[in-house]
Amino acid sequence: MTEENTTPRPRLTSLTGVRFFAAFLVLLFHVTYTRPFADQDISDGLFIAFSKAGWVGVSFFFVLSGFVLTWSARPTDTTRAFWRRRLVKVFPNHLVMYAVTMALYAAATVAGTTAVLNLFLLQAWVPEFDVYFSVDNPSWSLGCELLFYLLFPLLHRWIGRIGARRLWWCAGTLIAVITALPVVVTALVPAEPSMMLPDKPGSLMGFWLVYIFPLSRVLDFVLGIVMARIVLEGRWIGVGPLPLAALFVLCYVGSLSLPALYALNAATVVPLALLIPAIALVDVENRKTWLRGRALTFLGEISFALYMVHWPILVYGRRLLGEQRQYSLPVAAGLIALFVALSLGLAWLLYAGVERPAMRRWATARRRPGAAARAASGGTPPGRPAEEGPAAAVPRQAGPHDEAAAPPSPVNPAR
Repeated sequence: MTEENTTPRPRLTSLTGVRFFAAFLVLLFHVTYTRPFADQDISDGLFIAFSKAGWVGVSFFFVLSGFVLTWSARPTDTTRAFWRRRLVKVFPNHLVMYAVTMALYAAATVAGTTAVLNLFLLQAWVPEFDVYFSVDNPSWSLGCELLFYLLFPLLHRWIGRIGARRLWWCAGTLIAVITALPVVVTALVPAEPSMMLPDKPGSLMGFWLVYIFPLSRVLDFVLGIVMARIVLEGRWIGVGPLPLAALFVLCYVGSLSLPALYALNAATVVPLALLIPAIALVDVENRKTWLRGRALTFLGEISFALYMVHWPILVYGRRLLGEQRQYSLPVAAGLIALFVALSLGLAWLLYAGVERPAMRRWATARRRPGAAARAASGGTPPGRPAEEGPAAAVPRQAGPHDEAAAPPSPVNPAR
């Protein structure tokens, strides 16, 4: 682990670009769920094709979070500094979109207790559909992220003690548990009340336990930590991104026919867990790739903001136009294009006007007068505020709803 902690690591720009595709899958899932096309064949075809896309996008973010936080971890960081950066990364965007969504439509329908739970990102802990899917619906995943961030210093330390030869066994065990979870839940949890998920019925409580419950989603996060250690320890199996991308497509297509609870995560966890380190190694080995293009990198940087803004735009837009209205192919396609363009534009505004300035202003604690002098005299290690305690092996940056591929930096925002 010495090399992991002391050797500078390359910037994983390719993973930043890939983050956009994950966020865009969530967007497409929500768009097709509204069924804007009057032609039922087109509507049904797109609905089925993207009916699991949102679930895959969220799972990708959760695994990516563990991977990137581990990749960017440094022993000179502290738990307190890490938590500060993560809160500053998540809450400004969340608070702005919470206020916007409440003002546009949610305040009229959301109960007071539910609104408070959403404000503090605690809604995912409540097994009620109208609670965890309320206000800005996708924000439930940020509650899971907060748990990940809280646990990461301890998890990183524990997993760092696992011998390199046992890492693949550890990854396999986690995948087995994730795959077995819907089996256990199906056997033990009542099928009723049920819900559409979205094209097949499934247990309402089972859906919460498998997909929403933060303690269940920690498994994805820990898998990302283990996969990062596999790469850092030189234990990667050597498979490139292209065959793993093909495997992912096959698993996704297969998930369309599976019972609902099995399609939530279990069907695609293997290709997702393998694809992330394979893409990371493209940057580690400095191979040429279109994933590092300037445009895609920019889209990746605003992907967290896109994830946050698209739902209120979609809901409010549908209310303005008529929630049940359907349109001809050219009109519906034009409206979808307009929605995507508007979402991207507002995501850029949120990123440039809120997310990035907040990270620059508050992500790192300002030094007290005299701290620099004490650091120079040996009283405090350079770069660490004097008031912070012993350093923990936690990351300088990163997360799935962050610039996941950014290098360690106290300012640059790195799920």
